[in-house]
Amino acid sequence: MRPQGRREERSGTPRAGLNVLRLLTLPVLGLLVAGCGIRPTEVPTDFGPAPSRVRCSLSEPGSAEPSSHGLAVQVFLLCGASLVAVDRSLRVPDGTADSERRVLVAQGLLDQLAETPSAAEREAGYQTYVRGGMTVSGPRPKDPEDTLRLSTPPAELSAYALAQVVCTFSDSAAAEGDGSVILGGPSATPLRRYDCTDEVRSQPGSHQPPSTEVTRG
Repeated sequence: MRPQGRREERSGTPRAGLNVLRLLTLPVLGLLVAGCGIRPTEVPTDFGPAPSRVRCSLSEPGSAEPSSHGLAVQVFLLCGASLVAVDRSLRVPDGTADSERRVLVAQGLLDQLAETPSAAEREAGYQTYVRGGMTVSGPRPKDPEDTLRLSTPPAELSAYALAQVVCTFSDSAAAEGDGSVILGGPSATPLRRYDCTDEVRSQPGSHQPPSTEVTRG
């Protein structure tokens, strides 16, 4: 009788262990199933309104349109991380000689760049890094005829200001219309031809306008 009892006791031990294992496994499986079922519904799907961003577009119609009188031009202002063209207008006397006209246009553009953007433009994110008081003069003897000399040497301008000036001038009647402009300082420093490239317009703070030295005649 004792051997039979021992066999029953031994045969009952694995059954008890299996039952305990089942009891321990069920809660774990329940947690996993519950987690898989609940997790997607706990992720918020309504994040509210999108954060405000620089639109780089004017909210008021006509706020950046040039006057009906004068020469229609464009200047490049900084908006976000890029240069964006904004409409302006200049007054140039009729009958002005081409050489003088180029300088007048350049000076007018420079003055426009130095002006504080309008309230609507500031609200849209526009700003300028060109400081007031800078002047433009024409070529000196032996300079190429399309040379523009700034009262502040181009090398002393900030990266943003130089990009604004180069892109504004090169896209205007102040230059030859080939996407470049010859700039120099007030002294007899070497002249350089600056290009307004796509990289300069898209990232003016990271890309200096590429330039090459210009040989004087």
